[in-house]
Amino acid sequence: MMREETVFGPIKSRRLGSSLGINLLPQRGKICNFDCIYCECGWNKDGRDDKVIPTAEDLRRALESKLKECVDTATPIDSITFSGDGEPTLNPDFAEIIDITLELRDRYYPNAVVSVLSNATRVGRDDVFNALRKVDNPILKIDAPTEELAEKINRPACDYWVKQIVEDLRRFDGDFVLQTMFLKSEDFDSSSPEVLNGWMDIVRDLRPREIMVYTIDRETPQKGLQKFTVEQMRQLVQPLVDEGFNIQIRG
Repeated sequence: MMREETVFGPIKSRRLGSSLGINLLPQRGKICNFDCIYCECGWNKDGRDDKVIPTAEDLRRALESKLKECVDTATPIDSITFSGDGEPTLNPDFAEIIDITLELRDRYYPNAVVSVLSNATRVGRDDVFNALRKVDNPILKIDAPTEELAEKINRPACDYWVKQIVEDLRRFDGDFVLQTMFLKSEDFDSSSPEVLNGWMDIVRDLRPREIMVYTIDRETPQKGLQKFTVEQMRQLVQPLVDEGFNIQIRG
């Protein structure tokens, strides 16, 4: 499902409530350094020819216009959420855009949080890291504890080393949200002991303030993927819950 606007919604999010979306990528295309088998936006190769990326000023105009409209119509906004058609931190103006968004949030919806959904591949860049430290909810993804499994699930189009991602995420000192997709196919299973135990070891290392565990909710580009029930996921993460981790589970 492509987002046809730079600012869209608000939509009801199963994780973030009434969420005003921000797409920092082309309005009629997809740009991502992952090509996840479960991505609701489809495969990267299926993105249209639009390569125009909004600038910081494009974002300022679009977001201020939408926020004014929402204020005028008394539309609630719980979160201003960077998601869109691909990886938001790939936008070269990302750091400046975060500053603009926080300024406009404070002016129009001071009680709303600012959330960024990211695959964490660019956290090693100081400009991206510093921008993510400013937002309320840096929601950063690790779906797989090994490169071999990440290749099957996320299909990275960049150098991707789990140990490097973990090292980069340690810089947050736990002040971030870890997001993980649980699913299975013919050749992997997120609930298998080797996958689950490896992932739980990463959680114990990083000690994020919150963990979002979720599963497939929409049509996926790769066929034959299987989702988990909320109860199954609850049982899988119970050891971490027992250890005191704050885990949100969404079916």
